[in-house]
Amino acid sequence: MAPRTFILASRASQLAQIQTNSVTAELEAKFPPEAETSPRFATSFMTTAGDRNQSQALYLLGGKALWTKDLEVALKEGKVDMLVHSLKDVPTTLPDGCMLGAILEREDPVDSLVVKAGKDWKSLEELPAGSVVGTSSVRRVAQLRRNFPQFKFLDVRGNLNTRLAKLDAPDGPYAALILARSGMVRNGMGDRLTADIPPPTLFHAVSQGALAIEIRSDDDAALELCKILTHRKTQWSCVAERACLRVLEGGCSVPVGVSTHLDLDGGELELTGCVTSLDGAKHVQHTLKEKVGSVEDAEAVGVRLAKILIETGAGAILSDINKDREQRIVDAEAAEAGKETVVEA
Repeated sequence: MAPRTFILASRASQLAQIQTNSVTAELEAKFPPEAETSPRFATSFMTTAGDRNQSQALYLLGGKALWTKDLEVALKEGKVDMLVHSLKDVPTTLPDGCMLGAILEREDPVDSLVVKAGKDWKSLEELPAGSVVGTSSVRRVAQLRRNFPQFKFLDVRGNLNTRLAKLDAPDGPYAALILARSGMVRNGMGDRLTADIPPPTLFHAVSQGALAIEIRSDDDAALELCKILTHRKTQWSCVAERACLRVLEGGCSVPVGVSTHLDLDGGELELTGCVTSLDGAKHVQHTLKEKVGSVEDAEAVGVRLAKILIETGAGAILSDINKDREQRIVDAEAAEAGKETVVEA
């Protein structure tokens, strides 16, 4: 009987392909293709809804399913076998029949500053007042507004090459961008990083820097492969963060930031979470440090942290944010309807 070929799929962006090819290479290293009994691996890349809509701000587009739904349809239909995701883009609740089979070792999750080519600024503090800072993340904008009210923040979409081209354009508005260090490094662009922006200035996104493999829940063979890829420290940390986000009911465009430190030898997890209002005026932050002995323990810490945040003001902040988003969506739909009416006339 011929060995099974597992098809690994992801978004078609350059970074997603790099990440998928790296996972494929790791699997092939563990199961050399020259061995007759080794499983075979192939790749498939597709454009998702989030990739197709580059005009609207992520804040108004909805949740993380923008990046995963089309891929999950192919997975459930059996067209592909393993989805390679940036875990920060994966909803905290998966569709029926799907599961996270593996969470791989995490890159540094910190956010970083990238300044316009030719400029010698070395930090956020050195940017002139009135500088335009580009980011598509309301989490970053909300937190940075607390400490840098002198800046203007402008949405920027597209893959990393596109964003950097917009940054470096001589007539472009951006003085700098805020990007995830992990994506820049994986894309071979680490030389463009100007400075990291660690907590407490900027708490990173949930699961930032980690890759995950999503599979069908009934695919035992794929699950066995995933077990080989899973990095336990990253898994426990990200499960805790995702549990916190799930209880907060935050999507990818909600200003929830985290920072995690896990000592597996000592069995101690320190998890910090924060929620910030869009204007940066309100900020709720709390840290839990607890003993953990399993991935379930880590998840429970995340749940407890979220409940504390909600009780101490995060619930009200998130409620206001959801109302703001709903109103902006209504306004955008009304504006679009107005354009159609003019055309019809």
